[in-house]
Amino acid sequence: MSAPNSLPTNIPAAVVASTLTQPERFASAYSVLQSGIDEHAFPGASFGVYLNSQVIALDGVGRFTYDPTSPPVGPATIYDLASVTKVVATTAAAMVLYARGKLDLEQPLGDILPGFVIGSQSPRVRCDVTLRTLLAHSSGLPAYARLFEISTTPTDLLANCLRMPLEAPPGTRAEYSDIGFILLGKAIERLAGEPLDVFCRREIFAPLEMTATRYHPPSTWHGAIPPTVNDTSFRHRIIQGEVHDENCFVLGGVSGHAGLFSNALDVLKFASRFLANGHTPEGKQLFDAKTIQLFASRQNPQPESSRALGWDTPSGESSSGHFFSPRSIGHLGYTGTSLWIDLDRNLAVTLLTNRTWPDRASQAIRAIRPVFHDAVMTALELT
Repeated sequence: MSAPNSLPTNIPAAVVASTLTQPERFASAYSVLQSGIDEHAFPGASFGVYLNSQVIALDGVGRFTYDPTSPPVGPATIYDLASVTKVVATTAAAMVLYARGKLDLEQPLGDILPGFVIGSQSPRVRCDVTLRTLLAHSSGLPAYARLFEISTTPTDLLANCLRMPLEAPPGTRAEYSDIGFILLGKAIERLAGEPLDVFCRREIFAPLEMTATRYHPPSTWHGAIPPTVNDTSFRHRIIQGEVHDENCFVLGGVSGHAGLFSNALDVLKFASRFLANGHTPEGKQLFDAKTIQLFASRQNPQPESSRALGWDTPSGESSSGHFFSPRSIGHLGYTGTSLWIDLDRNLAVTLLTNRTWPDRASQAIRAIRPVFHDAVMTALELT
């Protein structure tokens, strides 16, 4: 494992030799990504494909920014994962605690974070917000709030989350919620008895040798991380090597909804464990097959919801494209990141970009993601 503050070089030579010398197999996928660069959907991208217990593709295209002199993106380039944090850190931590009998999905959030109920005008309704509803995005909490504009410290922001009014009765509506995952992350910290980043690093990232994955990347990494935005309204600087999400920034860079940085190989290492019934390469079990099946199952607060526990599943217009099996799970990140795992086909695909550079304006990645995944599946003859 690399020293804590050194730049990780976690791409083994054998992986490089076996994956970067056969780009012709994925020529169509490369073409999709190059088209995205040409139309300024993102300045660069890193991607990886894992199939049948092997990394079969791992590469980078484009550059850190649209400046032709900026560094080229490679397979080891580290990106701000944004909301992919919700599965690689928070949901995984919940799964570990659940498998160990330390997390009860039916436990009310107010039992763990009493401030969520105490002082509320509707305490009885708020008592129905459970860890299950937070994971399933059916808590009734709003999707998002610009709490960083009214909060100056982590304590202030958490207090504002705890006071956030419900927009629907718990369990009746699926509404993807950053607010819910901020609170879920805090609840997991209470159950684990330590900060979320400490728990995840020891219990998830270290056993999986995810040496390029962490909250708070050290300053020695910053130059190797593409910038996400030229922030002209809040921090008034280029955001590079620090979390893009403003609420997470005020929380100190560690949260249940955002804050994690990683590269494509580490994301595939993480995904591969879902295809190995939760076992680490050394045989340690992070969580069992029943836990994976439970968290991968749709919760259906509404018939049209595609949400499982923490994870999303393919829907009619999914970013995963047309060919991932129904028993697939995935997640997107606002900065232009994604991970999809097909549990039936022993397959995982990750795509990492900084589509928010320089000003978050482009939404072109929405059209590119499904076409990219379809191109990968076509190359693998899985259509």
